[in-house]
Amino acid sequence: MFSFYLKLKNNTLHLNYSIMKYYIIIIMLFFFGNITAQSEAETEVKQTIETFFEGFHKQDSTLMNSIVYKDIKLQSIGKNREGALELTTTVYSKFLKSIVSIPQDQKFEEKILNYTIQIDGNMANAWTDYQFWFNGQFSHCGVNSFQLIKENNTWKIFYLVDTRRREGCDKE
Repeated sequence: MFSFYLKLKNNTLHLNYSIMKYYIIIIMLFFFGNITAQSEAETEVKQTIETFFEGFHKQDSTLMNSIVYKDIKLQSIGKNREGALELTTTVYSKFLKSIVSIPQDQKFEEKILNYTIQIDGNMANAWTDYQFWFNGQFSHCGVNSFQLIKENNTWKIFYLVDTRRREGCDKE
């Protein structure tokens, strides 16, 4: 294959640069074109999650509802009061009511530390480390795992599971 690029002149190999430039440009366009397409989809998924948290922090159920799928499932993995591992399921409507009913003088913030996003067609997974702060005090940390579906060119969250712990957290 590389014989197209090589010429023998005075017992020395010389590359035909004009042909090589052409192939390099084609390869770069193909490579960077795929990266851009993936990055665009990842950006859309990240924006969906950021919109969710914008609604969460503003206690805006309308905004949160705009980016969740009709049958969203919420679960948490943590420890109960006795220290035993526990998987709890929360009904989304009860979750919304609990968020919007937090008094305005109470401040809460879930700080997303990073995103790891994987996409396959109309399905995406986003893994986000977080810290949760209440009234300026560190409460807990963990990981969110969002499952999203792309419906009518819009990413929607259909499943969210998180972990909650107080140990092993880097507090900023």
